[in-house]
This record gives sequence, structure tokens and C-alpha cells, in this order.
Amino acid sequence: MPLVAERCEACQKGAPTVELDEQQALLREIPEWAIVEVEGVPHLRRVYSFKNFAGALAFTQRVGAAAEEEGHHPSLLTEWGKTTVSWWTHKIGGLHRNDFIMAAKSDELYPGRG
Repeated sequence: MPLVAERCEACQKGAPTVELDEQQALLREIPEWAIVEVEGVPHLRRVYSFKNFAGALAFTQRVGAAAEEEGHHPSLLTEWGKTTVSWWTHKIGGLHRNDFIMAAKSDELYPGRG
């Protein structure tokens, strides 16, 4: 099943993080995302481009609504012409499959895709 079709599962403290080999496989489904370290914690990050602030803000709101629906929330930075989205799982201090699912769902919401 493609990531975008999956639902997030409740993640408990101590749940395992996604192993490096699985990360690489999952990144093939979301090729515009990168894994970056922030204060020693891996995050999935992507910057989406827009023609203006209104487009970036509308996208931020769509991602926020999807996050609420799934119960999994990103870091969102909205600026003129771009929105930066970062996913990671606070409870486990790293990447969970939920982060990859939500990255795929974020891509699906982007009006500039495909």
C-alpha cells in the first residue's frame, strides 16, 4: 500500500524508530524529502515553493488540518513564497513510520505536485 493511503498509528514512548535501511526504502516514495539532524534528532524536511504568501499560508492550513485528522503534528514555518514542513516523532526522539506517512500526505496536498 502506498504511504499516502496509510493511516498513522498511535505511537507510544519507547516505540522503535525506523531503521536506516527502511528509511532509504521509504524515501523512495517521497523523493523530495530529506532527513536532517536537528539537535541530534533526525527529522524529515521539505521546503514547498509558492508564488506568494497566501499560497504558502493556504498550504500550511491544509497540512495542519491533515495533522489534526491523523493526530500527528509537524513543525511548520510559513514565509513569503514557501512553507517548510518537518516531521519527526517527539515521543521516540526520531523517525517513526507515521512521519513518512504524513510526509506523503503533505505532498498530496501540495498544489504544485506532479
